[in-house]
Amino acid sequence: MEPRKIRVGIDTGGTFTDIVAVDDETGAIVTTKTPSTPADPAEGFLAGIEKVLAKLGESGDSIGAVSHGTTVATNKLLEGKVENLGFITTEGYEHVLEIARQSVPDGYGNSYFWVKPERIVPADRVRTVGGRLSFDGSEIRPLDEESVRSAAQFFKDRGIRTIGVCLMHSYADPTHEERVRDILFEVFPDATVSISSQVLREYREYERSITTLVDAAVKPNIRNYVNNIANRLREFSTTDGEPRDIPFYVMKSNGGVLSAKEVVHQPITTVLSGPAAGALGAALIADAAGVEQVLTCDGGGTSTDVTVVVRGEPALTTEGRVGNYPSKIPMIDVVTVGAGGGSIAWMTPERTLRVGPQSAGADPGPLCYGKGGSEPTITDAHVLLGRIPPHLLGGEIPLDTELARKGLEELATQLSLGLEECAVGVLEVSAWNQANALRQITVKRGLDVRDFTLVTFGGSGSLLACRLVDILGLKDVLVPLNPGNVSAFGLLTVDVRNDYVQTHVSRHDRLKAEDLQSQFDALAGEAEIALAEEGFDETQRKYSRTADLRYLGQAFEVRVPVAEGTVTAQIMDDAAEAFHQAHRELYGYDFRGDPSQHVEWVNLRVSGIGPIKRPTLKEIPAGTGADNARTGSRQSYFDSWVETATYDRTLLGAGDVIEGPAVIEEFSSTVPIHPGFSARIDTFGNIRISKSSDSNGVK
Repeated sequence: MEPRKIRVGIDTGGTFTDIVAVDDETGAIVTTKTPSTPADPAEGFLAGIEKVLAKLGESGDSIGAVSHGTTVATNKLLEGKVENLGFITTEGYEHVLEIARQSVPDGYGNSYFWVKPERIVPADRVRTVGGRLSFDGSEIRPLDEESVRSAAQFFKDRGIRTIGVCLMHSYADPTHEERVRDILFEVFPDATVSISSQVLREYREYERSITTLVDAAVKPNIRNYVNNIANRLREFSTTDGEPRDIPFYVMKSNGGVLSAKEVVHQPITTVLSGPAAGALGAALIADAAGVEQVLTCDGGGTSTDVTVVVRGEPALTTEGRVGNYPSKIPMIDVVTVGAGGGSIAWMTPERTLRVGPQSAGADPGPLCYGKGGSEPTITDAHVLLGRIPPHLLGGEIPLDTELARKGLEELATQLSLGLEECAVGVLEVSAWNQANALRQITVKRGLDVRDFTLVTFGGSGSLLACRLVDILGLKDVLVPLNPGNVSAFGLLTVDVRNDYVQTHVSRHDRLKAEDLQSQFDALAGEAEIALAEEGFDETQRKYSRTADLRYLGQAFEVRVPVAEGTVTAQIMDDAAEAFHQAHRELYGYDFRGDPSQHVEWVNLRVSGIGPIKRPTLKEIPAGTGADNARTGSRQSYFDSWVETATYDRTLLGAGDVIEGPAVIEEFSSTVPIHPGFSARIDTFGNIRISKSSDSNGVK
C-alpha cells in the first residue's frame, strides 16, 4: 500500500471553512474554501476535505493526518451560553467568584457606571466541602467526605451535570481534589467534572476557579464535536476494506496541536484555537520573507483577530480573557474585535453609526448574499463602493449589489448621510475598530506600532490594509498568497505541544538549585508521558523551560526563559538577569543591583514539544509586468468615483508593481490598493503594499 502522504489543515470560521492540503512527497500545496454549516459544522468540514482531495486527484486513503482549528469553545463563551454548571470549593470560600478581583474594566471612570457581569455559576449552585490544605500542600484539616457526598447528591437531584472543583491550595497537593472527583463519580456517574489541579496547578484562587469552570463548561460541547468529526473522518479512508482512524489533531491556544483523543480531556486549551493557527501561519510566511516585527490581522466573516509576532514567535500570555471570563492557560496573545465582513452596521439611539459586534454570519449572511439578510454589513459597503467584485470564491457566490444598495440607503437616510458617505463611514468605523485593537497589543505593551509590518489575511483581512497604514503609520503591509487560507495553512506548521505549570514561591537568594531541578524534572516527566502517548520517541521530544518572576511585594509576574541543562546557580542568576531586563523593557525601570529589592520566583513551567514536518514555501517565477495580469476595470469609490484597474493575482509574478487605485482579486480574498499606494510582488508571491513615495524601499 502507498504511504499516506496528504496532510490537511481545516479552519472552521463563522462564515467560511478554509482548507489547505500539502503533499509531503511533492511539496504541492492546494487551498480551497467552502461555506460553513453552523447547524452541523461537520458537514462543512467534510465537504471541504472532499473538495480539496478532488483538486489533488486523490482519495481519502491518501490522507496521513488532519489538523483542525475550532471555534466551538470560543463561541460558547463569547455568546455567554454557559448554564447548568455547578461549583465545589473549600468551606468559607463560597463567595470567591463574587469577590473576584474587584477591578473595574478600562473605559469606566467611575465604578458607579459599571455593571458587574453575571458570574459563571449562580450562588445557589455553589457548594462547599470541609477540609483544608496549607500553601505548601500540608494538610491542616482532612477532607470531609460526607460533605462531598452531600454536594454530589445536591447536583444529582437538580440535574446539574457539569461541575468544576477548586479547593484551596490544591496546586500544591491534588489529593483532596482527586478524592472529591472520585466521590462525585460514585454518587453521580453521569456528571462531567473538571478539577483545578488538572486544569491549572497555579496559585490565585479566583483565576484558577474560573479557568476550571470554563474547562468544565465547554467540555461536553468539545467532546461531542470532536468525537463526531473523528467518527465521520473514518468514512474517508479504509484499510483492507475497514474504516481507518485518520490521525486527527486539534489546534490549541498555546500555539501547538494535540490529538483529538487527548484534547477532549483539556478542552479549555482550545478556546483560541482558530486565531492561534492564523498567527502561526502568518509568522512562518513573514519569517520566510525576512520580516522580523509583525502585526497580524486576521479578518473573517464575524470578527478580526490581531496579534504581535517578533522574530517568528507570536507573543504568549497567561492573562487572557474569553468574553467575560479570565483564563490563565497559556495562549497566543490575541485581541478580537467584531469587525468581520459580516459585521452589521447600525444606528445607536444617539443617532451615531456603529459597526458590530453583531454579525450576519454565514446564514443569512450580508444583504448582498441574497439569502434573507435584513441589515447592511461591511461586505455590503465594499461591494457597493466597487472595492470587491460582484462575486466571491471565483464566482461560486454571486453578490447582489442592488440588495446592498437598498440596505445602505435605509441606513444613510436614518443617519442623514449620502449613500457613498454612509458606506465609507461604515468602512471607516471598521478600520478604527481594527486600529484600536492593534494599538492595544502594541502601544499598551510599550511597543511602537510604526516599527511593524502588518500581515493581513483571512477573507476580509486585507480590505482595509491601506487605511490602517494611514491611521497607524505602519511601515508597510504584507498580504500572503491565498490569504483566505492562512489559518488553515498555519495548522500544518505547528508542533504537538503541552504546557505544565507548578507554583513554587521562593526568594531568589534563598532558592536551592536542587529544589528547582526537582520541580522542573517532575513537570518534564509529565510532558514526557504525554509526548510518548502522542507517538513521539525519545529522539524527537523537545522541552522548553520558563519561569514567572517578580520583585518581592509585586502582585504580578514576568515570564522569562530558563536555560537547558542541570540547574546551577549560574542558570538561576541568568534567569534573574533576564527578568531585570524584561521588567525594564515592559515598565521602564528595574531594581538590578539594589540589595533592598529581592527577586521572587513564583511559577515554574515546562512545555513538551513533538515536532511536526512543516511545509516549505516556494519562490514564484519572475513577473513579465503587471499589465499581463490586468483583467479590466470598474468604477470604484475612494475619495470619489474613479476608473479602477482590476488584476488577477494568480497571473502576477515576482517584481511586478501595481500603482493605486487598483483592485487585486483572487479566489479567497480581494486587496484594494488605494490612490497614493503601490503594491509590489516579492519572490514568495506576497503582495507588499506601501505608500507610493516609500515603495522603492520594499524588498
